[in-house]
Amino acid sequence: MSRIMDHINRGVDVVVIGAGIVGAACADELAAAGLSVAVLDKGAVGSGTTGSGEGNLLVSDKDPGPELALAQVSLRRWRELGAELPSFALEAKGGLVVATSDSAAAALSERAARQRAAGVDAVPVSATRARSLEPYLTPDVAGAVHYPEDMQLQPVQAAAALLRRARARGATLLTETPVTAIDRGPDGRVCAVRTPAGRLDAGIVVNAAGVASAGVAALAGVPLPIAPRRGYVLVTEPLPPMVNSKVYDAGYVADVATDDGGLQTSTVVEATDGGTILIGASRERAGLDPTFRVDVLAILARQAIRLFPALAGVHVLRAYRGFRPYSPDHLPVIGEDPRVPGLVHATGHEGAGIGLAPGTALLVRDLVTGRDPVVDPRPFRPDRPSLVAA
Repeated sequence: MSRIMDHINRGVDVVVIGAGIVGAACADELAAAGLSVAVLDKGAVGSGTTGSGEGNLLVSDKDPGPELALAQVSLRRWRELGAELPSFALEAKGGLVVATSDSAAAALSERAARQRAAGVDAVPVSATRARSLEPYLTPDVAGAVHYPEDMQLQPVQAAAALLRRARARGATLLTETPVTAIDRGPDGRVCAVRTPAGRLDAGIVVNAAGVASAGVAALAGVPLPIAPRRGYVLVTEPLPPMVNSKVYDAGYVADVATDDGGLQTSTVVEATDGGTILIGASRERAGLDPTFRVDVLAILARQAIRLFPALAGVHVLRAYRGFRPYSPDHLPVIGEDPRVPGLVHATGHEGAGIGLAPGTALLVRDLVTGRDPVVDPRPFRPDRPSLVAA
């Protein structure tokens, strides 16, 4: 470790804090732009939120607005990255949002119309068509919307591939290297980070630390209202093909957008290449409490059976939980912090960080290098009123 630090102790242009999917994507784009980059993480690659993610790349769960615009840029970039980096695969499985009442089906159809106006391929389908797409669906389906653009990947593989290319472009990766301080010069600008292995000079620090982002901001002397939101996922035994796409009920979208700090659950069911089925989703603000709530796991199982009755009696191999970086207004925080010149945030994506990582990285690159931004950066500003007031 000390030899590596000695090698870069002359400093770098950018330090990226966080080796999850967002930090990896930022490092890759910044290195491609010709900047010298060091990526630091207190753990291993993808050991935080990225390692407990399902790898969804979605437009289906986003209403027209800034996050959807970022998701569309990201989805295009993911397709390019899938062709450029052969060490991870994109699975174009599509998504199906299901309603089990006539009123919910009408609301889904209206929402799909708004999404189509924003450029999303959102196709309302009848109950009969939904069951042809997913033959094991409940007969209680009243209507659905099909989203052929939705995709999935293995997030840790993708993060590792991005970091390998960033390193090939000259970046340095230091895992098991926590940042213990962020130094600022007389003008208030960041000038270095400190680690147990030593000090590293840098003119820009990218805060891509996920649920630890508030702590990173505090090292620079500013508050950042990013908090963990805990969620669980069940994993079944391997099964014959049963679920073709990512399938979730209409309540999922409302749960994503809720401000309620208590437990929220909605049904999400999807298969993996290995034949197992992933069942979610839950959300609750419980800090970093690592507890496994068996009652929540039971709720998720019951809800999945209501959507796919054939899952009754299927064995659960394991369950896991993760923590998503929650932003009070449900938008990521991307851009330079006006209180600390040189501190650039790339965090607060909650459960959408894997999908939004490439667009976030392109926007960070543009803001750092002075290019025309790939999307309007204003809704994501760290000093936006809805975030400052939180």
